[in-house]
Amino acid sequence: MADLFSHASSCSLTPELLSSQPERWLAQKEENSSTPLYASALIGQERALLALSQSMRSRSSYGHAYLALPAGIVVSDVLQETAQLQQWPVRNQCDWVYLANPDDPHAPLCISLPLGSAEPAITGLWELLNQPIGNRKGIADELRKLYPSTPFSHYLELIENKAFEDLPGNELANIIVTHKQEAPGYVFCDRVTADRLFGDIRLQSVEGTVSAELHLIRPGAILKANGGTLVIDAAELLQDPKLWRQLKHALRQKRFEWPQPGEGQTAVFYEPEPVPLDLKVILTGPSYLFNQLDELDPDFSNFFPYIADFTASVNIEKITPSAYLSYLSYVQNKTGHRDLEQSGLHALLRYASSLCEHQYELCLDTVRLMQLLEEADAVANDEHSSMITAQHIHEVEKRQRFRGSRIAEMSWQNILEQQIQIDTSGTTIGQINGLTVVTMAGAEFGEPSRITATVHYGDGDIIDIERKSELSGSIHTKGVMILTAYLANLFAQRDPMPLSATLVFEQSYHEVDGDSASLAELCCLLSALGEQPIRQSIAVTGAIDQFGNVQAVGGINEKISGYFKICERRGLDGSHGVIVPLSNRLNLHLPQNIIKAVENGLFNVYAVKHVTEAVELLMGVECGDPGSITEQTLFGRIRQRLKDFHDDERPRHRSLFSRWFGTSD
Repeated sequence: MADLFSHASSCSLTPELLSSQPERWLAQKEENSSTPLYASALIGQERALLALSQSMRSRSSYGHAYLALPAGIVVSDVLQETAQLQQWPVRNQCDWVYLANPDDPHAPLCISLPLGSAEPAITGLWELLNQPIGNRKGIADELRKLYPSTPFSHYLELIENKAFEDLPGNELANIIVTHKQEAPGYVFCDRVTADRLFGDIRLQSVEGTVSAELHLIRPGAILKANGGTLVIDAAELLQDPKLWRQLKHALRQKRFEWPQPGEGQTAVFYEPEPVPLDLKVILTGPSYLFNQLDELDPDFSNFFPYIADFTASVNIEKITPSAYLSYLSYVQNKTGHRDLEQSGLHALLRYASSLCEHQYELCLDTVRLMQLLEEADAVANDEHSSMITAQHIHEVEKRQRFRGSRIAEMSWQNILEQQIQIDTSGTTIGQINGLTVVTMAGAEFGEPSRITATVHYGDGDIIDIERKSELSGSIHTKGVMILTAYLANLFAQRDPMPLSATLVFEQSYHEVDGDSASLAELCCLLSALGEQPIRQSIAVTGAIDQFGNVQAVGGINEKISGYFKICERRGLDGSHGVIVPLSNRLNLHLPQNIIKAVENGLFNVYAVKHVTEAVELLMGVECGDPGSITEQTLFGRIRQRLKDFHDDERPRHRSLFSRWFGTSD
């Protein structure tokens, strides 16, 4: 028994291993570093930035990019900083003007002009038309010199002998797009409709006559971005599949053609000259949308071969502390919160790491960090503190858990009132507390689930009642089949097992899925087979393979926290704890109250690599050799029980001759 206590001690995790340790990481920072701290939203995004850079080098119809952004990243900030950092190119950008066509009133001419010159050029053109025809040559030559543009020069030739009255309608021009020198080289279309993306041509009714004129031509984002970069929200774009098809056509043809104005009976013929396109398109949206587009449209990967996949977290071993502090400086610029004290910085880093559920990862979810810091700043303000401390951060975390735990509290209350039976003390044969994560009404929390197993004479089958009642998901069914294979490998390599078992999640009325309970189910079955009681004060989570190795599972922190809540309210006495996969150790980010309980010896977190380690912790007995028959080990007891069943079974299967004459075979 002393060896088992030693084994339990070796499996127990120390408080330092239950959360990230940002102090050690920050200690790498040089005390007298002269590198200035700058605010940046692009920390850890080198891979994505490389994809965007390569896309920008291509101006073909098949070199556009998809910007995959996880939740919490502010798109506008990413675009602004990336465009400045990479100096997104602006090529052949110019002003675009529609001019009255003297030969066809329904087909205005599209004219390009040097950047920012549309308004003075049209003013000069107006002055030209108001001059006598014989006095125009000098003015026309001056206009050609001031505004060098082949289409504009051709238009001057076209109207050299015409007066304003010779032009159709009452308008000379409509400036569609004009640029300022300091304007960014991209346009972000985050609310996508047909008119916002492509523009439109409105109609007017004058004395009962419906018509379109120059001033009714309105440009969209695709023309405003012409010569530069157009960024489109992909989810918004795909709300109307026609817009996606129209965009592909424009990119393929490298020109924009106006749709006919009006619909149905009000449609009129008005066809402005198409606009040549030279622009880069970046679609932005979640990663899953990129995969869906790639599957649904064979053309998608041709048009958008570059995916700039932004990460939601950054590995602290791959960046310097100053890099992440630059990111936090960017967050502070957005929130305007007061400075962080050193303890507050450590607490914030632990929070950022907990959002990733990995002790060596730091979160880049800007929105979540802004929300935390804004609330922490308010707490600091209420306490008249000039800086945000660790206590302020912990107080906000406590409030967040409290606000989101209403449904969890109802579930835990049912357990505390014994409406749902969960034992957290004593020992029982064939009963164990598994750990599950419940997602309900936007809340996610952990809670224990009682798993029981019974054994009876049979042919070695394990009957999963959840599956029989159609309450088992496919992954859970797979987990039960794997543990069945493990038991068969141990005890049925030569002879069939004469025992069958039933397995069930008690008081479970919804579908059970996932394989994270397979370790608990296996321990429960081994307890029933060996008639060895299980400690009810320890809950278990973990998946297994066919050889009994314990594998990582998800939701580890929620599961531990949920079980701790139950034990804490019933009274911690040092016997309570959880068994988790050793491979989940780096995913641990437990709240301060659990870490404090572990530090005080009131709660334990055990990490195991193999099912035998879990068995020895839960049952206080060695597993031993599955081939040996002995009462000193669990496997030996199971082997003895199987032998006894085999011996009892033989008389029932004696030959007809022996049963008639009372002889043995």
